[in-house]
Amino acid sequence: MVVLHLVDLDPRLTALRDLGGFFVLRAAEEAGRRLPTLDQAYGPRRPDVQGDPLTDLLTDPLAVRVRRVGAALRAPEPRVAASVAHQGLAARLWSAALGCAALYGAVPDLAPGAMRWDPEGSAPDDLWLTEVRPLPGDAATLADVVLHGHLEPLAAALRARHRLAPGLLRGNAASALAAAARELGRHARPDVASRAARLCCELLAHPLLTGSGTLTGTTFRRRSCCLYYRVPGGGVCGDCCFVRPPRSSPRAPSG
Repeated sequence: MVVLHLVDLDPRLTALRDLGGFFVLRAAEEAGRRLPTLDQAYGPRRPDVQGDPLTDLLTDPLAVRVRRVGAALRAPEPRVAASVAHQGLAARLWSAALGCAALYGAVPDLAPGAMRWDPEGSAPDDLWLTEVRPLPGDAATLADVVLHGHLEPLAAALRARHRLAPGLLRGNAASALAAAARELGRHARPDVASRAARLCCELLAHPLLTGSGTLTGTTFRRRSCCLYYRVPGGGVCGDCCFVRPPRSSPRAPSG
């Protein structure tokens, strides 16, 4: 039997800071400049955007992020950048939520309208939460907060713009979750790591993630590819379904 040593969900989520940049969630902090919320990022693309940087940032932040990632990676096509951008944001959301659930036994309400995001920032994505309102730290709540609240609308927005297969996006989400649990296993107390591992297993059995890969201990092997191998010098990721970069057409299905 593992005894969990939980602490209250503090208004600044300070316990996350010792786990690394992917876990940090800036709470009770001002962003320093006007930034979009994540519900703006998941919304429909504005057809009247004229390319002004400030206008784009606030009206089409998802396009801004995909362009930023594409330029940084020298991605050969937008959907490669879109996939990497998706996985990066998924990793940040899972890390913050799973970290809170494992450390505190509660997760903050991460409603997209209450979270500000800097799509022009470097990795890991910068996120600000306007108010910390605790919710239960169980797998069902984590699924509601992250999968239904964020990753479903994010995937829908990206699929509407780019030729990304549902299996690829599902694999990205599962891979990001497994990586967050694995990092907690490396850097957190044993009781925290144990709770994170249990939650990860429960979440990977969720209908939106089931079949996305196989978890053996802390090692996850996904059944799709995130397309990172198409980035110049990219190669395959550690949990990729491929053991070496495939030879394929840029027009091939994404997963």
